[in-house]
Amino acid sequence: MADDLSSALRELAHSAAGPAPTTGAEVRRRAAVRRRRRHSALAGGTAVLVAALAFGLTTALGGPESHRHPAPPPAASLTAPTADAPSPTTPTAGAPSASAPSSTEPSPPTPTPTAPNAGAPSSTAPAAVGACVVGDLAFSATSEDEKGKPVRHLLLTVTNTGKKKCRLYEYPYLKFPNAREAITVIKDSKDAPPTLAPGEKAHAALLGTGGRMDTYDTNTIPLSLQGPDPDGKMSGPVDISLPGQVAFDDGARVTYWTTASGLALRFIMSS
Repeated sequence: MADDLSSALRELAHSAAGPAPTTGAEVRRRAAVRRRRRHSALAGGTAVLVAALAFGLTTALGGPESHRHPAPPPAASLTAPTADAPSPTTPTAGAPSASAPSSTEPSPPTPTPTAPNAGAPSSTAPAAVGACVVGDLAFSATSEDEKGKPVRHLLLTVTNTGKKKCRLYEYPYLKFPNAREAITVIKDSKDAPPTLAPGEKAHAALLGTGGRMDTYDTNTIPLSLQGPDPDGKMSGPVDISLPGQVAFDDGARVTYWTTASGLALRFIMSS
């Protein structure tokens, strides 16, 4: 198109340099030709200008979409697993998810047997301590009266000389030879049967005479131990030495065994 414009300009310059037409018709013909050529040249220049403008705009705006360079690939995601990181395990269709609750109802926990409390009393604890036997005891009798006065108030004492605990039941069973009955016990003095560890003592208070006429003078007294059953078997009698000659009559009394000597004497000292 630029070549057509240059040719038209050359012809226009050549015609201008030639001699002027001689006739009016020739002048009009040439004028018409020049006008056509001028219009063609203007149209071609306009087309070239428009094409140039369009090219410039296209270049400025980055060109058509088909000529654009493809965008660079996106950078690797920060959350993409690395080569060293373990890949997540995809659960299979048949396997339950680790976080999904199991459809099977869990079995109840097996109860753990509870160990008995070491401090709780055992139901067999009373039976674990046997009754005291004569061979594991030492016996004595002391006067509780003023020196020089007749002995009427006595304190009987037993000491556990064995190697294990034992229990004294009821009261000292005191029955003289040829006597119709044993010495009567003071019922108000009843206490829990004392348990004696090795070396521990128990006591019973004994009133010799109640001021009655028929007396039995002796310096020993037979003592038998009772078991858990008052009507059960008792030990054989042991002769206990008394602190001097002591008179006994039907008013004699004895208390139950206790570990508190003062408590036992309280029941006889006012008599």
